[in-house]
Amino acid sequence: MTQHRINTGDHPPIKQYPRRLPLAKKEEAERLVQEMVDNGIIEESSGPWASPIALVKKKDGSTRFCVDYRKLNEITIKDSYPLPRIDDTLDALNGSQWFSTLDLKSGYWQVEIRPEDKEKTAFTTGQGLWQFKRLQNANLKLSPKKCRFFQKEVTYLGHVISAEGVKTDPGKIKAVVDWPCPETIHDLRSFLGLCTYYRRFVKNFSTIARPLHKLTETKSNFNWTEECEKSFNCLKQALTSSPILTYPRTDKDFILDTDASNEGIGAVLSQNIGNEERVIAYFSKSLGKPERNYCVTRKELLAIVKSIEHFHHYLYGQKFLLRTDHASLRWLLNFKEPEGQIARWIQRLQEYDFEIQHRKGTSHGNADALSRRPCGESCKHCSNAEKKFGIEIDTSVKVLTTTSVDPWSSCEIQKAQLEDPAIKTILEKKLMSADRPSWQEIAPESPAIKRYWALWDSLHLKDGVLYQSDDGRSCRWQLILPKSRIPEVLRETHDSASGGHFGVMKTLSKTRERFYWDRLRADVEKWCRECHACGARKGPKTRTKGHLQRYNVGAPFERMALDILGPFPVTTKGNRYVLVLMDYFTKWPEAIPIPDQEASTVAEELVRSWISGYGVPMILHSDQGMNFNSALFTELCKLLGILKTRTTVLHPESDGMVERFNRTILNHLSLFVSRNQTDWDTHLPLFLLAYRSAEHEVTGLTPAEMLFGRTLRLPCDILFGRLSETPSSPNEYIKNLEACLESVHAFARERIKLASE
Repeated sequence: MTQHRINTGDHPPIKQYPRRLPLAKKEEAERLVQEMVDNGIIEESSGPWASPIALVKKKDGSTRFCVDYRKLNEITIKDSYPLPRIDDTLDALNGSQWFSTLDLKSGYWQVEIRPEDKEKTAFTTGQGLWQFKRLQNANLKLSPKKCRFFQKEVTYLGHVISAEGVKTDPGKIKAVVDWPCPETIHDLRSFLGLCTYYRRFVKNFSTIARPLHKLTETKSNFNWTEECEKSFNCLKQALTSSPILTYPRTDKDFILDTDASNEGIGAVLSQNIGNEERVIAYFSKSLGKPERNYCVTRKELLAIVKSIEHFHHYLYGQKFLLRTDHASLRWLLNFKEPEGQIARWIQRLQEYDFEIQHRKGTSHGNADALSRRPCGESCKHCSNAEKKFGIEIDTSVKVLTTTSVDPWSSCEIQKAQLEDPAIKTILEKKLMSADRPSWQEIAPESPAIKRYWALWDSLHLKDGVLYQSDDGRSCRWQLILPKSRIPEVLRETHDSASGGHFGVMKTLSKTRERFYWDRLRADVEKWCRECHACGARKGPKTRTKGHLQRYNVGAPFERMALDILGPFPVTTKGNRYVLVLMDYFTKWPEAIPIPDQEASTVAEELVRSWISGYGVPMILHSDQGMNFNSALFTELCKLLGILKTRTTVLHPESDGMVERFNRTILNHLSLFVSRNQTDWDTHLPLFLLAYRSAEHEVTGLTPAEMLFGRTLRLPCDILFGRLSETPSSPNEYIKNLEACLESVHAFARERIKLASE
């Protein structure tokens, strides 16, 4: 038998005072000490070491005698003997039919301690000093209550094992099912720790748990969302319905199925046993920010590499079948002149012997064009593979709508409202009476109905359709939208060209201007977050905001910015650059496609597209471009009385407004241009419509409101039947417009001032 060594080096002895025991437990402690003395487990000690004891109540009500050796453990030199992996231990049970589990009674007490180390185990109860030993001639003793002999199924290391395979322990899973909703990061980490222990049983574990793992990041605030709640419940459901995993057999070929999505990669390792395919283990991994920007082919190849590395101990040294739903990988892995990352991955895979089999499947929507982001020159191998296998990647987005939408009639809208349970109750009561129902009538109804009831005074009927308006006369009429129509609306206000694929706040503002429904903000946030096109092309969601430069401007078209964006691929119309013009006060932009950036071209477009329509600006600001500082341009500014200013050398921040607008243009064009990118100039007009009708973060208003005192009419207003403004005489209209613009501009000046502080 082995001997236990406690190696403390040359550290001086540690002596701790005994803890005070409850009076009711002193007799129990003395009894347990005497019992250990009688059994030859401990003996009296006279050494310099001492540790306190603790009495812990067991599940069966009896008392467990414990010694607090934490101080001793801190100075003990740890050995490096590795503990066996649990999955290796379970795999070793392959072929077993009968199972027995043996539990040593007080197992640690049955291990002999080296004579010179016995004094280090000394403990005190306040009634003497004792140290552990072990009767060297005593046999090991079992605990009959915890032993199981010749069973078809036993519980072992938190798993239930049988001849069929391994499954989760219902007792442990019950703790997961009964786990309350986490309220702190500590609670959440405890829950994830228990779930992770069984991750091999859950397909796509990392994807399911991703929202919860995000919450545990140190920089994140603990904000429990609907997405987190869904992930929390999905994990519980997945663990309670987890399959029985079979034991790996060396006489059978392994089958590895891999897949990739925008959020993660996963794999299933299985074998054909009998007449069915049995799962051995699942693997999944969340993708990092750079990996989520890979094209679909590169993601699929990454899934293969990571999955094979994870199952290396099963797959290395024997042939296996690799199944994927991406046909081009069969060609890519045989590529003769790979480069960079692709070359390293292929070299890594050459260590394994496998056959690739293509199997059709769209479980992760991998053929969706919106989820495939071109990676430019770095992905030429992927592009060649996709062309060879006929996989056409069209990343363009439909110009106006993703589906054919017919305009709504009043009858259709009213019918849809009556079919919505939350709106129906309020609409019927409005149709019957203008009086607000009592709380007693509404109390039994759903929370959504109660929230509509709270808005009763601002709800109005027009042609039998329910709208929200503050006073019933305002030009802002919000259609009370049924839940069934939400996807149609969000496709128009976000996905379409006039929606612009803008972020949450711009989409929210554009939607709120026209519609209202219960939980509108949450639905908009979810739609933008799950938009494949935005996720594939836009950068990190959170960026550090720069300081806004302070400009003395307080009226439209006093000061404007000028810049050139490009070069782009030459279009069918011969254009290669974009002339960007923008007003500092209203944020009203112009983006004009031009064939070159010569001073004569820029000057001509400035006069034709801006000055002829909006008048001569007082100040014209640009960068250090030679075309903006040429003799021709200088003479034009002198002739028109324009003060020409320019940015500091190597300091583009001094023209940050137009630089940020340029980035928005690039994001938009990458979403809507065709594959050959020769039609980008045809998408600029609708982009300008989307931008001019979107709320600007600085002013809190749309550029159109700042300039015209009203919002622009969009395609969605035609499709969904937005109410027209109340007719008025020209004089009345001018009077109202002046008052509106005065109020709007005062509000914008205050916002601009706050933003620049």
